[in-house]
Amino acid sequence: MKSVFMKRAVTLIVLTMAVGFASAQDTIHLRRADTTAKKRVERLTIGGYGEATYRYNFYSDNAFRYSYADRYANSKGHGQVDLPHVVLMLGYDFGKGWSMGTEIEFEHGGTEAAVEIENEETGEYEQEVERGGEVALEQFWLQKSFLSNKLNVRVGHIVVPVGATNAHHLPTEFFNVFRPEGENTIIPCTWHETGISVWGQAGGWRYEVQLLPALNSSMFNVQGWAHDASASPYEFRAANKLAGAFRVDNTSVKGLRLSLSGYVGNTFNNDIVTEENSSTYKDVKGTVVYGSFDFCYKHKWLVLRGNADYGYLGDAALISRYNNYLPNSSSAPYPHTLVGRSVCDGALEFGANLLPERTNRKLFLFARYEYYDSYNPAYVISNGERVPLSDYKWTERHVFSAGLNYYPIPQIVLKGEFGYRLLAQQYNNEPWVSLGICYSAFFKR
Repeated sequence: MKSVFMKRAVTLIVLTMAVGFASAQDTIHLRRADTTAKKRVERLTIGGYGEATYRYNFYSDNAFRYSYADRYANSKGHGQVDLPHVVLMLGYDFGKGWSMGTEIEFEHGGTEAAVEIENEETGEYEQEVERGGEVALEQFWLQKSFLSNKLNVRVGHIVVPVGATNAHHLPTEFFNVFRPEGENTIIPCTWHETGISVWGQAGGWRYEVQLLPALNSSMFNVQGWAHDASASPYEFRAANKLAGAFRVDNTSVKGLRLSLSGYVGNTFNNDIVTEENSSTYKDVKGTVVYGSFDFCYKHKWLVLRGNADYGYLGDAALISRYNNYLPNSSSAPYPHTLVGRSVCDGALEFGANLLPERTNRKLFLFARYEYYDSYNPAYVISNGERVPLSDYKWTERHVFSAGLNYYPIPQIVLKGEFGYRLLAQQYNNEPWVSLGICYSAFFKR
């Protein structure tokens, strides 16, 4: 009897220990799973920025307001509301130096389309566009970091940090309601390409060099020079020609950032149409060289920013001629305008915080001056003399603006602005007022 009892007791003890051990193991596994999930969440970065704006222009928006300026001298103007940029940013740290980043941008409210039944047209189904705009994957990259961030290799769709605005395009990084006008006119902004970037930071220095698809000279135009030259209407981006870009920042002096950036690449025939058998264009390269210097100084209540940019396009006269004969139809994307051989931009802005430093709120009074020209005509040789192509004086502009930026908290800004665009004497000047509210923040990092 004792033997049976002892066997049952031992069996019960063993089972109890097994259940307890299994329960402990489950608890350990749950804790480990919980810890792993927590670490994964901690590695996730979520952020974004957005802008909502109102603007009233006290001038005509007619396409011929420069060609026939007298007809539009007394225009009553026009108002506009917009969502210029709404962006969602996602990033993840995989560990062991590997990370990724994405940025999805909705411009001007994105795009809206719907299929509707038209009762007035015998019940036909029709697709209608309800709102214009763009949705773009502005960034998508994978990165491997070495040497404590002194060396990083990034591959994928990346921002090209040429110029002050491309490197600092968040709405909390400039005073105007809209992005600074000059750089936003003459080069892509925000400029993003699929390529390779090598960058790093050590002490007060940060460097970056990039290998990218070159711009497309067929998309250059008189009003915006290279602004649309990185765009592609196709499902792919032509990369028959490659280009290089760089940026160097120095922050050795407290409160001061000095930056130099640039781009160089051949742009001719970097398109879906690449064969050009005419001897006229056999040596055309369309080399673009673009350089920019910008700075930012912040000290207590003061912010001072400025930039100077210059761009040059080789073979501009022949490219202007070539572009004029490109396909011309509703489905063809080409602008068919003359192309400037050079462009320039220079700006200086000043901001003063009117509220005491001890408060978290800020109220900046700002003023900005900018000069830019999106078209400096190319020359052709006629009878042994250099003769400029048609000049368009309206592309040369002096822009004055002033206003207020109120920060109730650091991530949110309410903006008000008055601006005045001064053109050559034969044209009508262009004043406006703008209001905006914007944010820029990391929701989790």
